[in-house]
Amino acid sequence: MKPETPLLDAIELPEDLRNLSDDQLPQLAEELRREMLDAVSETGGHLGAGLGVVELTIALHHIFETPHDRIVWDVGHQCYPHKILTGRRDRIRTLRKEGGLSGFTKRSESEYDPFGAAHSSTSISAGLGMAEAARMSGVSRNVVSVIGDGSITAGMAYEAMNNAGGLDARQIVILNDNDMSIAPPTGAMSHYLARLVSGKTYRSLRETAKQLNEKLPKFLADKARKTEEYARGFWTGGTMFEELGFYYVGPIDGHNLDALMPILRNVRDSKQGPILVHVVTEKGKGYAPAEGAQDRLHAVARFNVVTGEQSKSIPNAPSYTKVFGQSLTEEAARDDKVVGISAAMPGGTGMDIFQAAFPERTYDVGIAEQHAVTFAAGLASEGYKPFCAIYSTFLQRAYDQVVHDVSIQQLPVRFPIDRAGFVGADGATHAGSFDIAYLSCLPGFTVMAAADEAELKHMVATAVAYDEGPLSFRYPRGEGVGVDLPDRGSILEIGKGRITKEGSKVALLSFGSRHADCLAAAEELEDYGLSTTVADARFAKPLDTRLIEQLARNHELLITIEEGSTGGFGAMVLHHLASTGLLDVGLKIRTLTMPDVYVDQMSPANMISYAGLDKSSIIKAVFDALGRVDAQPALA
Repeated sequence: MKPETPLLDAIELPEDLRNLSDDQLPQLAEELRREMLDAVSETGGHLGAGLGVVELTIALHHIFETPHDRIVWDVGHQCYPHKILTGRRDRIRTLRKEGGLSGFTKRSESEYDPFGAAHSSTSISAGLGMAEAARMSGVSRNVVSVIGDGSITAGMAYEAMNNAGGLDARQIVILNDNDMSIAPPTGAMSHYLARLVSGKTYRSLRETAKQLNEKLPKFLADKARKTEEYARGFWTGGTMFEELGFYYVGPIDGHNLDALMPILRNVRDSKQGPILVHVVTEKGKGYAPAEGAQDRLHAVARFNVVTGEQSKSIPNAPSYTKVFGQSLTEEAARDDKVVGISAAMPGGTGMDIFQAAFPERTYDVGIAEQHAVTFAAGLASEGYKPFCAIYSTFLQRAYDQVVHDVSIQQLPVRFPIDRAGFVGADGATHAGSFDIAYLSCLPGFTVMAAADEAELKHMVATAVAYDEGPLSFRYPRGEGVGVDLPDRGSILEIGKGRITKEGSKVALLSFGSRHADCLAAAEELEDYGLSTTVADARFAKPLDTRLIEQLARNHELLITIEEGSTGGFGAMVLHHLASTGLLDVGLKIRTLTMPDVYVDQMSPANMISYAGLDKSSIIKAVFDALGRVDAQPALA
């Protein structure tokens, strides 16, 4: 048999793809799947989701006139095949690397990315805005929003669909139902979609009505359509999507191009208002190690394509996430009021460790951070001790609930904040940049940050014991610094920091994850004859004002260091010193924070260096503040 001529090599942009016949597309799908596997095996990244939408991606770019027509990918976990087909194949092995392609859709990267993503459940809202812009501008344009069954659990998706239905907007929504987000979808929506997939009565009724409808005169066809709608509602209650104003099509096998292509063509050519196409796919499709993995290899490090074995380094210390999960589990064994809450990220937050021990006290509410926070507030109002574990970047999505439902009512909800600070390859969208600032401004909120994994264990114990109001404690992604862990965490005195190294000229006041770099910088500064104190603030709110005033009075220079945005801990310290007049007595003070820009993906170490928060940068900040441009070690 003559070998098939490769197709992917001839495709630079989707217009090349549209020159292929439908019969050639299955071959292209196999080539595209192999290319994605090969690339991600070198770069790491989100694997399973992309493998599951290979055929869907090809079909969309084959049928729709992109980039004139808009395809909006929700979250962006599944966008790697899309990037390969839209002029970025030559850079696909730079995914998530410094100076390379983003792991998500990004407007500045390509005209084929009409909307940037990385957080879920935004695609329908954004797509509706694009559809209405086209209508008002008199532009004929298809807008397709692709959203997963995990992302559609969030309330924002329904707000958008309700609006689209009310407007009778010309919008197409593809529901990519792979029955698997990062963790298995939870709640009634997952069960509802499963019932739709298995509902033979619903499908047969509708197909019969359609066939009859085509053969009837118009006035009878209208009657038949209404009868079909009534019958469908009688037997199944209708679909929730149709109640929101969408015309529901499906379910469709998302890997069967013979089924997918004609339906998408019909949808493209329809003059109907908003349409939802329910496509069923398999996450990890076509790669046996992914199909056999519990999470379908959602996110991977570099791996061996043949075996699926990932190249993960052996940690030098336990991860902060693991320390949190184990510490909370230990505390919960002593206190039956402790409850764990996650928003579709039990593994990422360490809540899976807690869940294994206390399944009846664990709630994974799905991608619904707003609900998670107010649900926790309800538990707290009844005397329980909810730990609402959400990444810093995702807690932003529930800020109104944090303010209105927790803070104003002074309910003792505990917020463990994982991924606080830079996160490396996931870049700006996932960085935990703003939580210090957006929580410290709230009256009565206790805001802590762990300097190391032992401090994290103390903060878990402190949070369990504290019931006077809301409390948060932040910790970074990755492994700890390697300190010895106590058998049990100690309860910290609220609003009290600690001095970890005594000195007399320079004071380094760290909040959270940069404490180890401060200690290393202090040791080197001693070689330059600069006696240096290092303090761990522990609390941004309430501030340890006695410690701050002591450092300000007894040192020539005070530098605050935090892995957070401007407006956070350093601003709180400056505000206090200004209000007490201590800035008027010749004190030199500097605040080191994240830079006031969004930092694209690079290694975590390079991010810290770029931000000026590593040991060398701290030393440089001391020299600059003291005017010691040509400083040399004292013993040199």
